[in-house]
Amino acid sequence: MVGAVMSSGEQLEQVVERTLARVGRHIVLGLPLGLGKPNRLVNAFYQRAKADSTLRLDIVTALSLDIPQPGHWLEARLMGPIIERQFGKHYPRLGYQVDLGADGLPDNVSLTEFYFQSGAALGKPLLQRRYISSNYTHVARDLVDRGINVTAQLISAPDSAGRYSLSCNPDVSLDLARIVQSRSGRSLVCIGQVHPDLPFMHGDAIVDADFFDEIIDLDPAQPLFGLPRMPVSLQDHAVGFQASRLVADGGTLQIGIGSLSDALVHSLILRHDAPDEHRRLRDRLANQPCTLEAEGVFDEGLYGASEMFMDGFMHLYKAGILKREVFDDLELQQRANRGEAIEQSGSGALMDGGFFLGSSGFYEFLRGLSEEEKPRFRMHGVGRINQLYGGSEALEIAQRRHARFINTCMMVTATGAAVSDGLADHQLVSGVGGQYNFVAMAHAMDDGRSALMLRAARGSGDGRRSNIVWEYPHVTIPRHLRDLVVTEYGIADLRGKTDEECVQALVCIMEAPFQDELVERAKRAGKLDKGWRVPDQARSNTPQALREKFQPLRERFPEYPYGSDFSEIEQRLIPALKRLKGLSASKTRLLRAALTGRPDKHPEALARLGLDKPTNLKERLYARLVASVL
Repeated sequence: MVGAVMSSGEQLEQVVERTLARVGRHIVLGLPLGLGKPNRLVNAFYQRAKADSTLRLDIVTALSLDIPQPGHWLEARLMGPIIERQFGKHYPRLGYQVDLGADGLPDNVSLTEFYFQSGAALGKPLLQRRYISSNYTHVARDLVDRGINVTAQLISAPDSAGRYSLSCNPDVSLDLARIVQSRSGRSLVCIGQVHPDLPFMHGDAIVDADFFDEIIDLDPAQPLFGLPRMPVSLQDHAVGFQASRLVADGGTLQIGIGSLSDALVHSLILRHDAPDEHRRLRDRLANQPCTLEAEGVFDEGLYGASEMFMDGFMHLYKAGILKREVFDDLELQQRANRGEAIEQSGSGALMDGGFFLGSSGFYEFLRGLSEEEKPRFRMHGVGRINQLYGGSEALEIAQRRHARFINTCMMVTATGAAVSDGLADHQLVSGVGGQYNFVAMAHAMDDGRSALMLRAARGSGDGRRSNIVWEYPHVTIPRHLRDLVVTEYGIADLRGKTDEECVQALVCIMEAPFQDELVERAKRAGKLDKGWRVPDQARSNTPQALREKFQPLRERFPEYPYGSDFSEIEQRLIPALKRLKGLSASKTRLLRAALTGRPDKHPEALARLGLDKPTNLKERLYARLVASVL
């Protein structure tokens, strides 16, 4: 293939027409997960199909990012300025996303996804019916089997040698190109659109111009989708702290995204910067021994090998923790593992990822890396990152020594199966992604371990529920791959343990009010000795006891450990409006709130919502309601 560079004067509609001329009137369009979608080009394909019902457009993708869409006028007043700050006034939403929330897609257009923005597909039958359950490493194969004939993604500008970088999304693109090339009679039109703000990433992400059939130099007019930095609760901090006890100096780290991962990174930095404080808190929190206990500073440091490269690894690098080098030569790597002096020291990789997504500050960090630093942060296909197959197993195992693959889940059953992506009725919350890959990889390594983090319980009051359950109709990770489970109350090591030992370990890290019911279920099922009793120390597994244990170091665990994209007033209003939404289920509670609210006590917060000077009865009522929940 010879790459044809498109001049900036040509329009995206012309790209669509040229593509139709190449592949015919049925386009199976594969789009990268998350950040790398060229929204305006995608919309051009979509609008072309909407205008001509004789065309067929099948879109296959994952994680279709969309800016928040407030559902209430009061929420819109709060979120409007925030959205404008984050994304600007003219962020191009994906047309198919817009139509999904309105009249639906045309009959000649289909959308299939293998991973959703968390919760985005709940209650949406079209998305639920069209979901593909696929391990991340199998996605490229499944796309080829579905007849993919066009791909389109954002890429970085070329370097001085004329090479391009797949930047944020080599994850599936590289594996897809390899599979298509290996199958006779299959062809693929590959379109790349240069984004001026995407950093030039090294590793396998670097490709020659002829990787693409068409390169579009037209500015995508699409700000990089920056995720806002979200709050981390004390419960989340406690889960992350417990997980930080598992990470060995000189080891390897894989993590995902979310507040639990943010909490883990924060505690790893605390352990490195203030090891004595970390140790004292560990002694207060640990209610059972852990044979994998790791503590102290990271003298040798960590190496990152994660399908997702995100803010957490940036923070670890800046803290001097992400610093263990790996080399793509087995003998050299083995020497490095033995602690021998390496002549190439200072040039090895510190981070290998499959795709990246994060905050605007993270993208600035990547763009600001020096020429010496850039090659140390590499991007590859998930076929290389998420598994040990492909002929380089010995090298990859040597690189990933003492690996800790730390992910999150929603629930864990009494014998160690994990629920991470769906609900009891098979409604998808997100997707399996690469979680199974990393869990299985941990079991394939002598010194690798998988840890699944979760909150021990959710909800409040009468609606509080345990996340460690007796059984669940749907699981993501089967019990025969059980390993480490981490909650705010401790660590349960389930690898190689009997069912009875698993039940006992999980009871010790679940919230106290739910322990007896699980124990009785296990005894009735013959999974637990009838004489076994919950240990006394586990009876203190309550939110109140947790707060007391954290109190001496509470200031070390802020709600926004890495800063916030919200003003102080917005930080108060966001949870307040969530509380107000919860009140709406009860007319009695709403009335009580309206009667007790004192708007005069919160003038600045109400001014932010335009309720400081209400102009009608509805605004006066909401001013009182908001004041009440504040």
